[in-house]
Amino acid sequence: MTPGRSANPQRSKPIGRGGSKLCVSLRSSPQHDITSVHRPSRRDNDVIGMHGRQTVSTDLTRGIYWSSAMSMTMSDEVLNVTVSTVQGTCHHDCPDSCGWIVTVEDRADTAPVAVKLRGWSEHPYSAGELCPKVNRFLDRVYSPERILHPLRRVGAKGCGEFRQVTWPEALTEISANLHRIINEHGPEAVLPYSDAGNQSLISLMGLSGRFFGHMGATKLERAICGVTVGAGMSKTVGSPRGLDPMEHEHSKLIILWGTNTKLTNRHLWPTIETARANGATLVVIDPIRTLTADAVDTAAGDQFIQPLPGTDIAMMLAMMHVLIGDGLTNDDWIADHTLGFDELCDAVADWTPERAAGVCGVEAHIITQLAHEYATLRPAGIRTLVGPEHHENGAMFHRTLACLPALTGAWAERGGGLSKSTGAWTESHIDFNAMLRPDIDVGNARTLNMSRLGEILTHPHAGETDGPGIHALINWNCNPIVTTPNAEATRRGLLRDDLFTVVHEQFMTDTARYADFILPATTQIEADDVVLSWGSLHINYNHAAIDPPGETVNNTELFRRLAAAMGYTEPALFDDDKKIMREALPAIDIDSLSSSGWLRVDYPDDGRPFGEGNFDTPTGRVHFASDELEAMGQPRVPTYVAPNESPGGDAASVAEFPLQLLTPKHHARFLNSGYSHLPKHGPAEGGPFVELSDVDAAHRQLVDGDVARVWNERGSIEVPVKITGRLRPGVIAIPWGWWSAHHPDGKTVNALTNDTLTEWGGGVAFSDTLVEVGHLN
Repeated sequence: MTPGRSANPQRSKPIGRGGSKLCVSLRSSPQHDITSVHRPSRRDNDVIGMHGRQTVSTDLTRGIYWSSAMSMTMSDEVLNVTVSTVQGTCHHDCPDSCGWIVTVEDRADTAPVAVKLRGWSEHPYSAGELCPKVNRFLDRVYSPERILHPLRRVGAKGCGEFRQVTWPEALTEISANLHRIINEHGPEAVLPYSDAGNQSLISLMGLSGRFFGHMGATKLERAICGVTVGAGMSKTVGSPRGLDPMEHEHSKLIILWGTNTKLTNRHLWPTIETARANGATLVVIDPIRTLTADAVDTAAGDQFIQPLPGTDIAMMLAMMHVLIGDGLTNDDWIADHTLGFDELCDAVADWTPERAAGVCGVEAHIITQLAHEYATLRPAGIRTLVGPEHHENGAMFHRTLACLPALTGAWAERGGGLSKSTGAWTESHIDFNAMLRPDIDVGNARTLNMSRLGEILTHPHAGETDGPGIHALINWNCNPIVTTPNAEATRRGLLRDDLFTVVHEQFMTDTARYADFILPATTQIEADDVVLSWGSLHINYNHAAIDPPGETVNNTELFRRLAAAMGYTEPALFDDDKKIMREALPAIDIDSLSSSGWLRVDYPDDGRPFGEGNFDTPTGRVHFASDELEAMGQPRVPTYVAPNESPGGDAASVAEFPLQLLTPKHHARFLNSGYSHLPKHGPAEGGPFVELSDVDAAHRQLVDGDVARVWNERGSIEVPVKITGRLRPGVIAIPWGWWSAHHPDGKTVNALTNDTLTEWGGGVAFSDTLVEVGHLN
């Protein structure tokens, strides 16, 4: 592992609270309101630099750091101000894990205030650039809507009426209810519910697993996003480990398959551009013409290929048919490093490009051309992420895709192979037993899949084999009314009078409105943590820049307080955060990481993780045929099965609901269910809408701006119409992440989405959703 180093060792870096300080005196005019002072330009904002260039003017029109959420009044007296810069790392569920620098003013008469947050130019991956949402992160920190104290519900569930209570009052009542429920129904009647709203190590896993394990509560399968990618790939190459995405700099063909890199993985894009400048050809494969697809340069030989959603496997099988039939395989590499090639040949024998074209809607000659390019433009690198997993055949997508590099021996060359999340590389340094402490678990609790929350909460009496119904829900790190499929079922479940709900949150989210208690949560700049990137090979440190405001606490402190209130005495439930970090990352010097800000985990120096084979399967070979899958009741070899809820599935459903709904991320200013509620974020995106082709719009006599009804058997929503050329006929798209208040009828797009699980891996088929669209009346 390589610790981070400054590009210029002569300059000091602002690592840690107080790592770079300047004490100054500012003399103000009487009752000078800083908000009325000249708003500094970018040049003004650089007066205090990250390398210790520290000058503050006593002229109040310069050198004052602006935060749109702040307003201070100063008197005649001289105020002593300590200005510090603090290094941190973005915590969002995004592959980039960007480094940032927070400028903090510490005044003698007030608590320290963060007045600026900007990208950290010395971060090896993000290199000083932040996305539009995080550039305004202080709007979130200092939002007047921030929840700063414990709240107890006083109105009906969902109406959002609460009163402030003390922490002791909240903890006393919460623990009394949990004890009552456990006594009446057993500990499995308690369901912890969280996801990666904060994907930092301590915030994500911290003490929550220990607390609920020691209670004996139901366990949660957190597989709503990302897990299925690894589950599919592992059945071919033995683990989710793949190519470092930065190695695409050496690729001569880059296939971006189902990933909108330019928007959702923005700091990888310069690497793609470097490769293109060096002669690489770019192929973008996506059912939506995305921002990344718009970057295709057909004059340079690039391609955008637009298959129908959920049919990509048919296209892959046809590519394999061409590779094998046209003698484009690397037979020596196959003989040395794979198993089951003959079975694969039989499986793809009938998958001609013409047959695949009838399934995926991509012309046969395009499939043939792509197969030839894949074999001859070398090194050939494929990049994918989580989007394609959101189909019933999502695991098979990734299992099949992982076969392609083995057929051509692409792994043998630097820049060749398959890249996905790098989490398998960074997370290999976590000692999960030390982190989660399964040795203190009570009993062997059942596990429920998080994507079925609506069904779980509305199931009135679980059968004896299923265990008790859920009577307590503890929610943190996510907003399930917005994020879960079949979301109206989730909403109905949260309305139950016999469900006791506790939410740990920063804002009054859609889910928080249904809580019995809301407990105030910190933001990322208010607690130390470690962030393991899943888009690069870096492990990063995050320093707290300011004290938690009000009575907010981070996730681990929440569970320490809950453990004490429950009367638990197990010492592991009260470990401090630094102890958890050190034990969970035993091979990493936490003090060194804190000082440097980041380190790069080990990776082969020649950039070829499987250049000589040695895959992570029991045999060390790529498994074209899988005994393990056969034992699970799944096909031994790559196989295309049309999702049931798709144009190729159940005919009766297709007749009633002929349009396939996609719910993409394509927001620049918010991510998942975060930020859309903030004034400078959601409104800047304009609001939710339904995109559909001109063909589908004309068939339904819809025009731009009409408010349409979109519906299926799960529910309906109302959204304005946007006619677009980004989608094929038969496919519509509604962006997700907007809250209920942003929709005319108060229901989000996930009121419509499918909660069927993937064939294995525990993922969910959001994108296998059939709907109809029509006029509101």
